[in-house]
Amino acid sequence: MSITLDINLPTEEELTVQEVNLSGPVLKAAAFHMGRVCQFENNEFMLCRDELGDPRACIEEGKAVTNCALNFFRQVKKTCAGEFMQYVNCLDKSSPNQQYTPCRKTQAVFDKCAQDNMGIERLPYDHYARVQVHQTARPKPPVEGPAVYPDATPYLPEDTPKPPAKYGSRYLFMW
Repeated sequence: MSITLDINLPTEEELTVQEVNLSGPVLKAAAFHMGRVCQFENNEFMLCRDELGDPRACIEEGKAVTNCALNFFRQVKKTCAGEFMQYVNCLDKSSPNQQYTPCRKTQAVFDKCAQDNMGIERLPYDHYARVQVHQTARPKPPVEGPAVYPDATPYLPEDTPKPPAKYGSRYLFMW
């Protein structure tokens, strides 16, 4: 894609946001609870990105997702830091590919702490595989119709005779 003078790129200030500077095991340990807390912001960002197809139009929604994740980790640090870090260490060190299976006991301890102190109940494993409808306040973008070219070749009339193919069927599976 080439960039011309007609394209407005966001400024450095618009793109600068505090990053969630955490490792993979930390994000994996928090995935279920953070997914529940930040579900609206994530869905809003994904809907914006899919509908508009232009990442520059969804910068604010992306900042909202990052802000929600940062707030979630701040809340975890205040309330359940010890239980969470035990769960993270278990995921990091118990298997080479960070499987959940060896860490069910530390997971249960963190889940109980998150439910008691933060009010976040762990969702069932198939929750994100179910169909979910997202209600948004953003207006739906206008749908572009098909391109109409004034010099396009007209279609053949429907009553035009269609002779059989010279060498038989062109479909290989219809012999």
